[in-house]
Amino acid sequence: MVVGSVALDSIETPFQRKKDLLGGSCSYACSAASFFTRVGMVGIVGDDFPARHIELYNDFGMDLAGLQIVPGKTFRWSGVYEDDMINRRTLSTELNVFASFLPELPDEYSKARFFLLGNIAPDLQLHVLSKAETTAFTVADTMDLWINTARKPLMKLISKVNMLMLNDSEARLLTGRHNLKAAASALLRMGPQYIVIKKGEHGAMLFSKAGIFLVPAFPVDEVVDPTGAGDTFAGAFIGSLAKSGSVSEHSVRESLLYGSVVASFCVQEFSLDGHKSLTLKAINTRLSELKSMIKHK
Repeated sequence: MVVGSVALDSIETPFQRKKDLLGGSCSYACSAASFFTRVGMVGIVGDDFPARHIELYNDFGMDLAGLQIVPGKTFRWSGVYEDDMINRRTLSTELNVFASFLPELPDEYSKARFFLLGNIAPDLQLHVLSKAETTAFTVADTMDLWINTARKPLMKLISKVNMLMLNDSEARLLTGRHNLKAAASALLRMGPQYIVIKKGEHGAMLFSKAGIFLVPAFPVDEVVDPTGAGDTFAGAFIGSLAKSGSVSEHSVRESLLYGSVVASFCVQEFSLDGHKSLTLKAINTRLSELKSMIKHK
C-alpha cells in the first residue's frame, strides 16, 4: 500500500517544456511497485483529473479503491530545472483538494503487509499507520518542510517505522550532524532498523546494524526529467521487497538495487513515460548490468 500525493506537473528543463503531466509521489511509487506486486493507491484528486490518467493507472494494474475523487481541482506543481538537471526552482504550488486530504484506507488495504508512507504531513502518515492491522515492513519518506514545521509528530513517526528514507541535506537538518555516517547513527537510535540516505545522481546509502551498503545510481546516457526519481526508487524498493516475501539484510539490499534500476528508466522520459513500456525483463537485464559494474573481480 502506498499513500502520497497525486499531482499535475508543469516542468521546464533546459531542453523542453511540458504542461499538465501526471505526477505526484503516489503516481511514481505505485507504478514502480506494480512491476513486482499488486499495489493499492491512497491519494486524492479533483474532478478535473483526466480520465486518461485513471486508464494508465489501470494499465499498471493498480488497485484504486483508496483513490479519492472529490469536487475541486487536483494538486498542481510547476518548476524549472537548471542546466545541471539536478537543482530545480519551484514556480508554483497549488494544493487545491490535497490541502484537505485525509487518507482513507479500504478494509483490504489495512491488511497489507508492506506500507510506503510517501512524503506527506507526519500526522497523516501516523494516521495511515494507525489503520494498519499487521505489517511486515513500513517505509516512511519525509522532507525538510516537515523537519522544520512538524518535528514532534515526525519524531513519533520515525520511532514506529522500519525504514526512514530522506536525502543527505534532510539527514543533516534532522540530526544536526554534517557527517552522514554520524547522522545515520543518530537516526538509527531513533527507532528504525534501516536508514536510507538518498544522494541524487550519486545513488543512496543504506545504514543498519549489519553495516553500510552503497547503492549506486545506474548511469544513463541522458537525463530527460529527474522528477519522481526518488519516489520511483522507493516504490520499486517496497514492491521488490514485497515480492521477495521476507525481510532480511539480503532482500533489503537487493530491493534497493531494483529501486536504483527502475529510477534510471524514470529519468529517461517525462512523467511516467519511462514506466509505460517497461517490462520486468528489461528491469532484470539492467539490474544484471548494474551488478556487473560494481562486482570486484
